[in-house]
Amino acid sequence: MTRARMTVAGTPAGDVDLVVVTPVGTRRAEPLPLLLAHDGPEYSRRAHLLSVLRTAVTERRVPSTRVVLLEPGPRNERYAANPDWAEALTQHVLPRVQAAYASDGKPALMGASLGALASLQAEWLHPGTFGSLFLQSGSFFRKRVDDEEDFEHWHRVTRFVTDVRRVRRRRTDAHVVMTCGTEEGNLANNRQMAQALTRSGHDVVLTEAPGGHDWRSWQAAFSPHLFDALGHRPAR
Repeated sequence: MTRARMTVAGTPAGDVDLVVVTPVGTRRAEPLPLLLAHDGPEYSRRAHLLSVLRTAVTERRVPSTRVVLLEPGPRNERYAANPDWAEALTQHVLPRVQAAYASDGKPALMGASLGALASLQAEWLHPGTFGSLFLQSGSFFRKRVDDEEDFEHWHRVTRFVTDVRRVRRRRTDAHVVMTCGTEEGNLANNRQMAQALTRSGHDVVLTEAPGGHDWRSWQAAFSPHLFDALGHRPAR
């Protein structure tokens, strides 16, 4: 795979650095499925995202896919239910990438922990942008469920989660694939988020798997659940 660095300047969340990873032998003008990954460098280095995808493509489990590895920058500020980040990602970063590289269908978006929260919010505030979401161990904090009140953006996160839970009609047609470890603290809030999204008519699948809140567990959940998300590719 070939890598190209890019900086998207002047977004509401500041300059965003990223790396576009493209299968060798393909051209920018060749439409390929597109996957954007929060904490992209960590997903690549610690969960071996690119290696897993290369193997899956070889085995014909997923089509050749172009991957955008998003560098987090000020991670907590951006990913903790910040609407400025949702706007930056959907209205600045994605259009810049799609202007440089042809894409096939709506892109997929993934993230773990706060990155999962940011992924859901991006599609929630800008519905129709993504065809699928792959949310791992999302930090969907709730009062009386999570002991995280000392987190600097606690109120912003719980406010967004409450807003999602109050919706009674489907807000997005994106296919939502959720995974969470059975040994981690976010399991209860992930169950409740999946239930809330299902009640409001969303297309949601939650899988609970052995493991904790760590990169090894998230990598173990790629097969088949990430492949499920990548296989769901509605047209633009």
